[in-house]
Amino acid sequence: MKKLYCKRCKKETVHNPKLDALKEGYMVCDECSIMNHYCTLLKPDDESFIKTSIGMAWTEWNEDKTHKANHDKPDIGLSLLMTPFTFSFTWLTTPITEIIEEREDYVKFKTENSTYELYHTKEFDPNE
Repeated sequence: MKKLYCKRCKKETVHNPKLDALKEGYMVCDECSIMNHYCTLLKPDDESFIKTSIGMAWTEWNEDKTHKANHDKPDIGLSLLMTPFTFSFTWLTTPITEIIEEREDYVKFKTENSTYELYHTKEFDPNE
Protein backbone atom coordinates (compact mmCIF):
# COMPACT_ATOMS: atom_id res chain seq x y z
CA MET A 1 0.00 0.00 0.00
CA LYS A 2 1.08 3.57 -0.63
CA LYS A 3 1.88 5.80 2.31
CA LEU A 4 0.32 9.17 3.07
CA TYR A 5 0.60 11.87 5.69
CA CYS A 6 -2.48 11.85 7.93
CA LYS A 7 -3.57 15.26 9.15
CA ARG A 8 -5.30 13.73 12.20
CA CYS A 9 -2.64 11.17 13.20
CA LYS A 10 0.12 13.71 12.35
CA LYS A 11 2.35 10.97 10.96
CA GLU A 12 3.14 8.97 7.88
CA THR A 13 0.76 6.03 7.61
CA VAL A 14 -0.86 3.77 5.02
CA HIS A 15 -4.32 4.11 3.52
CA ASN A 16 -7.36 2.02 2.71
CA PRO A 17 -8.21 2.32 -1.00
CA LYS A 18 -11.91 3.23 -0.85
CA LEU A 19 -13.25 4.03 -4.31
CA ASP A 20 -15.59 6.90 -3.33
CA ALA A 21 -12.74 8.67 -1.57
CA LEU A 22 -10.30 8.05 -4.45
CA LYS A 23 -12.70 9.55 -7.00
CA GLU A 24 -12.83 12.76 -4.96
CA GLY A 25 -9.04 13.02 -4.60
CA TYR A 26 -8.73 11.58 -1.10
CA MET A 27 -7.18 8.59 0.60
CA VAL A 28 -8.48 7.08 3.86
CA CYS A 29 -6.04 6.66 6.76
CA ASP A 30 -5.70 3.05 7.93
CA GLU A 31 -5.20 4.22 11.52
CA CYS A 32 -8.07 6.67 12.10
CA SER A 33 -10.21 6.43 8.91
CA ILE A 34 -10.06 10.18 8.18
CA MET A 35 -9.95 11.18 4.50
CA ASN A 36 -6.70 12.87 3.42
CA HIS A 37 -5.79 14.58 0.13
CA TYR A 38 -3.39 12.99 -2.38
CA CYS A 39 -0.77 15.68 -1.76
CA THR A 40 0.22 17.07 1.63
CA LEU A 41 2.91 19.75 1.97
CA LEU A 42 4.51 20.45 5.36
CA LYS A 43 7.25 22.67 6.73
CA PRO A 44 9.27 20.62 9.26
CA ASP A 45 10.01 23.74 11.33
CA ASP A 46 6.38 25.03 11.38
CA GLU A 47 3.78 22.61 12.81
CA SER A 48 0.91 24.92 11.84
CA PHE A 49 1.81 24.87 8.12
CA ILE A 50 -0.10 22.27 6.10
CA LYS A 51 -1.25 22.57 2.48
CA THR A 52 -3.23 19.87 0.71
CA SER A 53 -4.33 19.31 -2.86
CA ILE A 54 -5.50 16.66 -5.28
CA GLY A 55 -2.60 17.25 -7.68
CA MET A 56 0.71 19.01 -8.18
CA ALA A 57 3.23 20.00 -10.82
CA TRP A 58 6.92 20.82 -10.75
CA THR A 59 7.09 24.11 -12.63
CA GLU A 60 9.99 25.51 -14.66
CA TRP A 61 10.27 29.27 -15.22
CA ASN A 62 11.64 31.43 -18.02
CA GLU A 63 14.22 34.06 -17.15
CA ASP A 64 11.47 36.71 -17.11
CA LYS A 65 9.62 34.64 -14.40
CA THR A 66 6.86 33.44 -16.77
CA HIS A 67 5.79 29.80 -16.96
CA LYS A 68 7.98 27.67 -19.21
CA ALA A 69 6.97 24.02 -18.58
CA ASN A 70 5.72 21.50 -16.03
CA HIS A 71 7.66 18.40 -15.03
CA ASP A 72 6.76 15.08 -13.38
CA LYS A 73 9.67 15.01 -10.94
CA PRO A 74 11.34 17.60 -8.69
CA ASP A 75 14.66 19.12 -9.70
CA ILE A 76 16.89 22.05 -8.80
CA GLY A 77 15.37 25.30 -10.12
CA LEU A 78 11.78 23.99 -10.29
CA SER A 79 8.91 25.20 -8.08
CA LEU A 80 6.12 23.10 -6.62
CA LEU A 81 2.64 24.18 -7.75
CA MET A 82 -0.31 22.58 -5.95
CA THR A 83 -3.76 22.39 -7.61
CA PRO A 84 -5.94 23.92 -8.73
CA PHE A 85 -3.72 25.08 -11.61
CA THR A 86 -5.31 28.51 -11.95
CA PHE A 87 -4.66 31.99 -10.62
CA SER A 88 -6.08 30.79 -7.27
CA PHE A 89 -3.65 27.88 -6.74
CA THR A 90 -3.29 26.19 -3.34
CA TRP A 91 0.46 26.83 -2.95
CA LEU A 92 3.51 27.77 -5.01
CA THR A 93 7.04 27.42 -3.65
CA THR A 94 10.07 29.41 -4.67
CA PRO A 95 12.55 27.43 -6.83
CA ILE A 96 14.21 24.35 -5.33
CA THR A 97 17.83 24.80 -4.27
CA GLU A 98 18.43 21.32 -2.82
CA ILE A 99 16.67 17.95 -2.77
CA ILE A 100 17.40 16.40 0.61
CA GLU A 101 15.53 13.08 0.28
CA GLU A 102 13.33 11.55 -2.39
CA ARG A 103 11.24 8.37 -2.44
CA GLU A 104 8.33 7.23 -4.61
CA ASP A 105 5.75 8.94 -2.37
CA TYR A 106 7.81 11.57 -0.51
CA VAL A 107 10.28 14.35 -1.18
CA LYS A 108 12.05 16.67 1.26
CA PHE A 109 13.53 19.74 -0.38
CA LYS A 110 14.86 23.23 0.27
CA THR A 111 13.80 26.29 -1.69
CA GLU A 112 15.19 29.81 -1.70
CA ASN A 113 13.43 30.54 1.61
CA SER A 114 11.98 27.34 3.19
CA THR A 115 12.36 23.62 3.74
CA TYR A 116 9.39 21.43 2.78
CA GLU A 117 8.24 17.84 3.04
CA LEU A 118 5.79 16.65 0.38
CA TYR A 119 3.82 13.43 0.80
CA HIS A 120 2.19 12.53 -2.49
CA THR A 121 0.61 9.71 -4.42
CA LYS A 122 -1.48 9.29 -7.54
CA GLU A 123 -4.14 6.64 -6.98
CA PHE A 124 -6.94 7.87 -9.25
CA ASP A 125 -6.72 9.83 -12.48
CA PRO A 126 -10.09 11.08 -13.74
CA ASN A 127 -8.54 11.50 -17.22
CA GLU A 128 -7.75 7.78 -17.60
